[in-house]
Amino acid sequence: MSAPFDPAHQQASTVCLPPGEWKTVLDCLCEHFKAIDREQWLDRFARGRVLDAEGRAIGADLPYRRGMRLHYFREVANEKPIPVHESIVHMDEHLVIADKPHFLPVTPTGEYVEQTLLRRLIRRLGNPHLVPLHRIDRHTAGLVMFSANPETRSAYQRLFPERRIDKQYQAIAAALPELAFPLVRRSRLVHGEPFFRMHEVPGAENSETLAHVIEKNGDCWRYGLSPVTGKTHQLRVHMAALGAGICNDPFYPQLQAVEDDYQRPLKLLAQSLRFADPLDGSERCFETRLALDW
Repeated sequence: MSAPFDPAHQQASTVCLPPGEWKTVLDCLCEHFKAIDREQWLDRFARGRVLDAEGRAIGADLPYRRGMRLHYFREVANEKPIPVHESIVHMDEHLVIADKPHFLPVTPTGEYVEQTLLRRLIRRLGNPHLVPLHRIDRHTAGLVMFSANPETRSAYQRLFPERRIDKQYQAIAAALPELAFPLVRRSRLVHGEPFFRMHEVPGAENSETLAHVIEKNGDCWRYGLSPVTGKTHQLRVHMAALGAGICNDPFYPQLQAVEDDYQRPLKLLAQSLRFADPLDGSERCFETRLALDW
C-alpha cells in the first residue's frame, strides 16, 4: 500500500470548514468559494484533488463537519505563460534568495498558479518545502527571500514582524525639487475600491517610508526607499501621495485598465536585504543583480 499523499509536495492550499448547515463537504466548498462552480469541484474530487488532514483523497459526498481541515489544489485552466525569467542570487541549506522579474507573482493568486516565483523555484530546485518569508507585489522586481528548511523557518520568519531586517528599494519617478530630502512619509493605509488598491485615509498612522534622492536625470529622479513598515503597495502609494507616482505604475495615482506591457515595467526594484543571521549572528547582505534603466 502506498503512503498517504503529502500535500506539501505540490503546495496544496488548506481550508478549515466554517460553521454552517451544509449536508456535505462539497456543498460547503461550493458556497465558500463562489468563483469555482460545482462541476469544477466535482471534477477535482473525482481526480483526487481534495484531501483530508492526513493527505488522503475524499469523496464529494463526505458529510460536512465544522472545523474539518482539508487540502485542495488551485488550478487555472489554460494558464497564460509569463515571458520573464527569475534567477537565484544565493542558496544554502536554510535560505534561497531569488531575483524576481517584473510581472511575475511571488505566490499563487487569482489567475496565476504555476506561473509564480514559488512554483517555478519548487520545480527548479526540487524542494517542496520552499516558503516565501515576505512578499513583493507582482509589478515590482528584485529580491525575495525563501525559507528552504522547515526546522529553521520560524527563526527567519521573525525577522520581518520584529523589524530586524533592513530592506532597500530603488524607484524612478518624477522629480520633486520643491521637497527637502531625505524625508519620511507616514500615513494610514487601508484597502479601498477596487479591493486591490490601497488608499491613504485620516487616522492613526500604520505605515512609514524613508526616502532619499540617489540620482537626478532631468524630469525624473532615482529615489532610494526604505519601508519601515510593510503595508501592501506602501511605496507606490507614498510616492504617488508625494506627487511623484512611480514611472509606469498601472495603479497609482490613477488606475489604468491595461494589459501587462512588458516593455514598460514599473520602475520599482527591491534592491537589498540586510540582517543579522538569527542562527549564528553573522551579518548577511544580499544585493539584486537587476537594475532600473531610465
